Formats: sequence, structure tokens, C-alpha cells
Amino acid sequence: MTQVLVTGGAGYIGSQTCKALAAAGHTAVAVDNLIYGHRWAVRWGPLEVGDISDRAFLDDVIARYKPQAVIHFAAYAYVRESTRDPGRYYRNNVAGTLSLLEAMRDHGIPHIIFSSTCATYGNPETTPMAEGHPQHPINAYGASKLMGERMLADFQAAHGLGWVALRYFNAAGADPDGELGEEHDPETHLIPLALQAALQGAPVLRVFGDDYPTPDGSCIRDYIHVSDLADAHVRSLSYLRDGGESGAFNLGTGKGASVFQVIDCIEHVSGRSVPREIVERRAGDPSVLYADAQKAQQLLGWTPRYRELSETIEHAWRWLESRR
Repeated sequence: MTQVLVTGGAGYIGSQTCKALAAAGHTAVAVDNLIYGHRWAVRWGPLEVGDISDRAFLDDVIARYKPQAVIHFAAYAYVRESTRDPGRYYRNNVAGTLSLLEAMRDHGIPHIIFSSTCATYGNPETTPMAEGHPQHPINAYGASKLMGERMLADFQAAHGLGWVALRYFNAAGADPDGELGEEHDPETHLIPLALQAALQGAPVLRVFGDDYPTPDGSCIRDYIHVSDLADAHVRSLSYLRDGGESGAFNLGTGKGASVFQVIDCIEHVSGRSVPREIVERRAGDPSVLYADAQKAQQLLGWTPRYRELSETIEHAWRWLESRR
């Protein structure tokens, strides 16, 4: 059994990973400032409320629990906000990660799994996107995560830190057991927004552009189930403890779904219509993004369990109905 410090452990993906860690026999110690996380989501281990930028707080938590590894989710993750207020993102995501890494160095914690993102790539030059794709982020959120990856490599070179950076594509869905789900404020993700529109009739779902060079004119994205993301973190922990080489891994299904395909699937699953309006494109939205995740399959032994969009949406729909 391993004691694992999970920063952002009260968040959407962090809480699901705490559940997966507990199921694998580990102790998950959630650290969260509860700005975006939820106290009710921490059910599979202790919760320590505080900020990773507070070094005295971190030192105290580490001294009491003595974790042997860290899974680092704690970050701000609103792309448009990062463009309006980049300082907030560099202060929290970059400086917070530095505080955590220095604490790990000083306490001798050897391994970290870092929550990264496909936003580090920027606009796609080729699809599907593999880990060797050039990294040219087009917003402060992606740039802050890329800097996190750079810090991991530098701390490995200087201090022997073992690390895995997991570059998610579009996280979606809810716990199949109905115990956890997506609950953001504000909510910006397509699937929960479309589900809310189907359930309540308002607000109307805004579709940003229908004139992209795709079969139906809407953007295509790779939607990966949150439970599959959690599973990848647990496998990454085992990979590092077994001597695996540090590096970055894409997490996605390897296939894309368009906005209109998502809407059609939601209407089929829910039996309700999704009221919508077509608005102008958002600046910087690529037409198509989907992952080449073969590296994770080969080295982590990770394969998405929920590959069908209908399953992902069905879990999210059940969660939303239960929280009504």
C-alpha cells in the first residue's frame, strides 16, 4: 500500500482518481483549497484544506502522512480566463507547481504524476496528435502546463525525480457507480452544458461555428471518460514504482466526435431535445483534435474502457439527473 498525496483531490478528475487509488489498495490524501473542488467529493481518504503555494502547510501535511508519491491536479483550467488574466495562471499553476516540487525534493518524495493537457500542443499540425507533436501553446493555460512539464524534466536532471505527465484530451462523463461527477462553476464543457440544456430547456446551448472543414461543419474533439483518466493515473504510479522511464503520455480514445454528433447522442440518451443557437467561432478553436494514445497503451498497459460516446454521455446524464 502506498500513501499518495493528491493535490486538487476534491476536483472532478482528482476525486475520481482518489476513488481509483483506494480501490487499488492505496491511501489517497487529498489536498485542496476548495476554490473549485468540493468537500463532498472526498470520500476515499482524508482531506487537508489548504493551498500548495503555502510551503508551511505542505511541509506539515507531508510530515504527518509521509507520502511516497504525488499526483498533481491542482491548477486553474479555464482557457478563456487564462487569456484575459494570464498572471493568475502563472502564479497559481507555475508557482504552485514549483512550491510542490521543492517540497518533494526536500522531503525525498521520488515520484510525481502530473495532470497535463493537449493544450500544450497548440494548433494541430497533424492528426491524430502523438507525443512528439510540436508544443506551441496558444494560451496561458497551455503555456503554464508546458512550463510544469519543463520543471519536471529539470527536477529529474537535478534531483532524480521520476515523473509522468498525462496530456488529457477532453475529459467527460461521470463515475459509472453514480458517486461522483462533473460539477463546475462556471461550467464551460460541451457535454454538461448540452445536458443542462436538454434537462432544463435553458440556457440554450451555444454552438461556436458550423462552417468548419469537417463533415457536419462543427468542431471535432476526442472525449475521454473520467474513469479511464483515473485508471491511467493509477497505472502511471505502478509504472514509475516498477522503474519506468519518465515521460509524457497522451490520454484519449483515438477518435473524435463533432459537436453535432455529441448533441445527437445526448438527445438519443436523454430522450429530450437540446435547444441550441449557432454563434460565431471562437478565436483559436482548431477544427479537429484527437489523440494518438498508443504510447500509453504500450507502456502503461492502459486502454480506455469506455470508448463509446453513448456510454460516456449516459453516465453524465445519470449524474446530472441525480443532482437535480
